Amino acid sequence: MSIVLVGLNHRTAPVELREQLSLNGCGLIMALEELRDRYRSMSIDEVVILSTCNRLEVYAATGDAPAAARTIKQFLADLQGLDAQYVGDHLYTMVNKDAVNHLMRVASGLDSLVLGEPQILGQVGDALAAAQTVGTAGGLLSHLFNQASHAGKRARTETQISRHTTSVSHVAALLAKDVVGPLDDAIVLLIGAGEMAELAAQALIKHGAGRILCINRTFSRAESLAQVIGGEPVRWYDLPNALVAADVVISATGAPHVVIQKANVATAIERRGGRPLVFIDVALPRDIEPAVCELPGVTCYDIDNLQHTLDENLAQRKAAIPDVEAIIDAELDTVCEWISSRQVVPVITDLRRKAADVARLEVEQALRRLDHLTPEEQAVIEKMAHRIVNKILHEPTIQLRQQAAAGNGYVYARAVRDLFDLATAAAGD
Repeated sequence: MSIVLVGLNHRTAPVELREQLSLNGCGLIMALEELRDRYRSMSIDEVVILSTCNRLEVYAATGDAPAAARTIKQFLADLQGLDAQYVGDHLYTMVNKDAVNHLMRVASGLDSLVLGEPQILGQVGDALAAAQTVGTAGGLLSHLFNQASHAGKRARTETQISRHTTSVSHVAALLAKDVVGPLDDAIVLLIGAGEMAELAAQALIKHGAGRILCINRTFSRAESLAQVIGGEPVRWYDLPNALVAADVVISATGAPHVVIQKANVATAIERRGGRPLVFIDVALPRDIEPAVCELPGVTCYDIDNLQHTLDENLAQRKAAIPDVEAIIDAELDTVCEWISSRQVVPVITDLRRKAADVARLEVEQALRRLDHLTPEEQAVIEKMAHRIVNKILHEPTIQLRQQAAAGNGYVYARAVRDLFDLATAAAGD
């Protein structure tokens, strides 16, 4: 049995193609069901689909790797009626150890757009859960994905791969906390209502922000964001009052020009009674007029100020890569040994069963001739026969497992079946 991976990601495919092939919710379930129906007549036994904003990967357990890869490639093209050659140009294919190693790197955050990002670990678990719900994940892929998740958890608990944020929004929240102290008593004014602003809000909440004012030129968007994060929406014409109330201002709009000018802030400063005010501008182009920094009691930070921290954090994450790879290597050996053993376990089981059956019949015949023996004496003979079977099969069992680990499992399993006239190979052989 082979493991085949066919997929694409942010390195191999443009965003337009990734968008078209993105699967989630009902779309993912329907795709799994369609693949399940399609592979009933193919050589594919199990399938799991891992779909995120930056990747779509199909993992399959199969007895015919080339045929399975062709089936999956055509299936991906058929999803949106795309040209198979066009889709194929952006796909990568991996088999067995390479596929297992890739999944572990994915789960550990080494293959992510943002090195070490934590979301992928949950997405790996969700992919397996969806396949198990549909019934396309059997023992092999379930074990593989569980071990990949285990490797990912080890990477995050035993190394620095996820501990130093590389998110601009998160760094902004940390900076706010460093400058003004605990955020539970602070008032944070958040300017903007797009993705960057929402990420900043989530980071602020994570670090204990007690009160967040949300302001945007379109009030409905400020309302929507405030509802999501439990903040307070503010109308744009109330900006002067919000600047008076705030301790920290984080600006994250998508405006092509300055939205907060020196004159706006100067008016607010006169009403603040000497309280300091911190501006953190994460927008590009900048939202805050540079001259704002000239006002008394005002401190300003922009994206360049944050970049130094981001660079340091990314360097620390990169420094953790060798440690993560060491974990993956150890976990990979464990998984590959387990996969290899699947080729010989059914043979070992059948061999032991046949030997035990032969021993049992011989013991029964002997005991019929020795009907004068006591129950205790009969038990001694039965135990002796059992021990002889175990001793004779001990070395062949070890050799089969070692040959499986060396990649020769199928050949030796087939030889044992032929030599001992065992039953037809089981699914794992």
